[in-house]
Amino acid sequence: MINSVVIMGRLTYEPELRTTSNGLSVISFQIACDRQYQAHGEERKSDFIDCRAWRQTAEFISRYFHKGSMIALAGAIQTDNFTDNNGNKRKSVTVVANNVSFCGSKEQANNNPSFAPPNPNEFEDIDDEDLPF
Repeated sequence: MINSVVIMGRLTYEPELRTTSNGLSVISFQIACDRQYQAHGEERKSDFIDCRAWRQTAEFISRYFHKGSMIALAGAIQTDNFTDNNGNKRKSVTVVANNVSFCGSKEQANNNPSFAPPNPNEFEDIDDEDLPF
């Protein structure tokens, strides 16, 4: 069976490294990912995805990533069923990160014009004859 997830987004809060009673490093964090579709006249929506990492991956995230950092990760979805304090059955969905990568800092994105989205008006004056196909 396949359970594989690849996501990229910004950390929504400062991740906090913890250690289990067995001495394993674990970190929980949340990533905000913009949706690809944006309805006309509406703001782009984001999904807030809960994530977790273990051992060296957790320590790496704790050392190099902070609130607002852009991060890419590959991992798997993990679900847990539980009963809340009111007796209601609930399900939590978490992405367990196996690999993480840098994607540049927020400062780089704000200060580097190459990160800016293209201007849609810049292509208005192109004739069909200029296209190679």
